[in-house]
Amino acid sequence: MIASEGELRRLMKAGLDGNAAAYRALLDRLSGHLRAYYRGKLARIGRSQSEAEDLVQDALMAIHTRRHTYDVDQPFTPWVQAIARYKLIDHLRHTRPAMASVPIEDAGDFEAQDDHVGTESAYDLDRLMARLPEKMRRAIRYVKLDGLSVAEAASRCGMSESAIKVSVHRGLKAMAAGISQGKGR
Repeated sequence: MIASEGELRRLMKAGLDGNAAAYRALLDRLSGHLRAYYRGKLARIGRSQSEAEDLVQDALMAIHTRRHTYDVDQPFTPWVQAIARYKLIDHLRHTRPAMASVPIEDAGDFEAQDDHVGTESAYDLDRLMARLPEKMRRAIRYVKLDGLSVAEAASRCGMSESAIKVSVHRGLKAMAAGISQGKGR
């Protein structure tokens, strides 16, 4: 049975409020969704199912360690979808051979969403990124959104690899602060 947005959001809120049973149930439901997502993506490019299991664990760990960043007033599945997508992109970047065969736009199909949710999320992301200096925006776009390596981003930006890493780190930190202060809306 596929868990709905409402159910997942309710379990996350209860987990954040200290309900350990609800949090375990949330992680169980998410692991099923994540497993199907990663297996489907990796199977299309001829990758092993063991990679999918590794990705499920990585994504669950990221969800767990970043759960405090979830805004309970916002939909839950886009937040999880973003984590799952970035874990897949990072994995493919580090296992370079299959990177070129996966369209980045296909990396976001965790769960069907209304079109307006994706549009609103993209709008919020654009608003947050607009607050950053141009070099930071380009570094984040190349490394985190386009999936380029730090070296590739440095080459495109005419910056050192260290400068790209610092720009990405500081830019993401500034965006997170903007989200926590409600400035992304």
